[in-house]
Amino acid sequence: MRDLSRDGKEPHFTELVWESTEQNLPIPPRASADLKVPKPPAAAPKKKAPEEATVQLQLWDMEETQEPVTTTESQFVVRARELVDHKETASLFVPFKSYWPTYGHMTGAQSRWYFFWRDEVRQGRYPKTDLSYIFLHVYELINGVGWDEPQDGYRQLNLLWEAYRDQYKRLDQYLGGWIADFSFVHHLDVPLSGIVARSRGLAGDLAELELMRCLTAAPEQLTFEVLTVMSDYDISKSKFYTGEGKTAAERYIPQVVALIDAYVARKHGSNLIGMFPPGPAVVRERYLFRSAVYDISLYGYSVLVPVVRISKSPPLRSLITRLFRLTENKLRELLGYRGRLKDIKVDADMEDLITRFLQREFRKAEQLEKGPAVVIDAKKVEQLQNDSDIVRTLLTVEETEELEGRPAVAEADGDVTGRTGVPAADEPDMQVQHADPAGAEDDGVPSAEAGHEAVKRFAGSEAASTLETSGIVAEAQQDSGNSAAALWHSFAAALTPLEWETVRALAEGRGMAAVQHLASAGGTMAELLFDGINETAMNLLGDLLIDEEELNEEFMPMLQYLGGVNDR
Repeated sequence: MRDLSRDGKEPHFTELVWESTEQNLPIPPRASADLKVPKPPAAAPKKKAPEEATVQLQLWDMEETQEPVTTTESQFVVRARELVDHKETASLFVPFKSYWPTYGHMTGAQSRWYFFWRDEVRQGRYPKTDLSYIFLHVYELINGVGWDEPQDGYRQLNLLWEAYRDQYKRLDQYLGGWIADFSFVHHLDVPLSGIVARSRGLAGDLAELELMRCLTAAPEQLTFEVLTVMSDYDISKSKFYTGEGKTAAERYIPQVVALIDAYVARKHGSNLIGMFPPGPAVVRERYLFRSAVYDISLYGYSVLVPVVRISKSPPLRSLITRLFRLTENKLRELLGYRGRLKDIKVDADMEDLITRFLQREFRKAEQLEKGPAVVIDAKKVEQLQNDSDIVRTLLTVEETEELEGRPAVAEADGDVTGRTGVPAADEPDMQVQHADPAGAEDDGVPSAEAGHEAVKRFAGSEAASTLETSGIVAEAQQDSGNSAAALWHSFAAALTPLEWETVRALAEGRGMAAVQHLASAGGTMAELLFDGINETAMNLLGDLLIDEEELNEEFMPMLQYLGGVNDR
């Protein structure tokens, strides 16, 4: 009996059997199957389109002439050129806030203030205003509006930045890069040190470019901010620098590096760049005027700038680091600061050169603060002035007709002309006529002979007075000359032989070539020779003897006292 409860749970099997009477038939090839497949009927040929439709399609496929794309930036430049000379009279300030300010963003009152303010800025006056007005004017300048020569545009941008950067710190974030871009697109050979100093965030490529420019052609233009990129020593963490030594360090460290560069060039025939050549230049793409309203059709989207990674040169970086530390030590000593940095290894010649240079600079600064060493005696000057006035009065021929005690007949007979009884210079042939003593009448009028005696007496007294006064002045002048000679002899004695030869070379007109030759032969530099000579001159003469590589013209007549130095 079947168990119905298990139905549906147990598997069921079915067997199918295919039977046929045909056996052992071969399998047909595949190609035979394809032959049996019916092919679809051939498509009917399309009707040829009418001629009009073909022409229409040809016209539709033709290339259309593209209209020039007008951007907001290009529209701004067009409008800026239209308003380049627009001015407004004195207007009231109206606040203005806009992220990308343009002319269309301003109201009428704001426009009047902007054009009045812009005219003031162009004349060198910088009234207080909003940041958006400043950016609008900057956009004009970087797009070539408001200047004729690129150098003038560069100058205006820098003045605008300097005038408002204390009020708006955001200017440092943008203007540094924009001014650098401006110099690149216009190929301006300008120092980038100011940009690096104001915008520390831009110190990468710009600092490298400025370092290369200065160390290659103008080491005297090196700045403290740029050199910090080359130093492994973080001087900003030095207590000396954060205290009393900040000003001195920022002033003298660049001068020391320039001094060593000149010393190496003179000693080895190659400057620091030649001694420690950096790697090859790396071409960097710099995108122009980022975040500014700038029309890229003017100068392009970017420029390629070759950058030499000079700060990556290990030997040059090591030398600059040691110069930082050595200069700080010398400044600590000169300023009386306790404590010294240790483990500074430089050549003895370099250290001696730096020591002498800094000592001279400090003495020169102290002397300038104290004033000239020569003190003028006001009483002696007044006495000499009075004596000179007396001599001038006595030696001047006064053309007056009245003379106290002069005989009247002398005038009548023409015996005496002027105060001295000598004929006038314009009457050389005039004869002195004598009256006949026999024919003279005693009418109270002195005779001509008596007149002559009176004139002689007067002239004698005048001459005696003149000689007496002249003697006083001559004595004073002799004393003054002796004093000047003694002073210059002292000055000559205080000079070293090399400094004396330097003064002689300049006095004889041999120029800087001779001075450079003397400096090289003496193992020093022309600048140090000039500093030493001027320091001695300030101490003894009260003024600089050499100014801008030439002798002071006021001292030229006195060079005779130096002995062997000829006046030009």
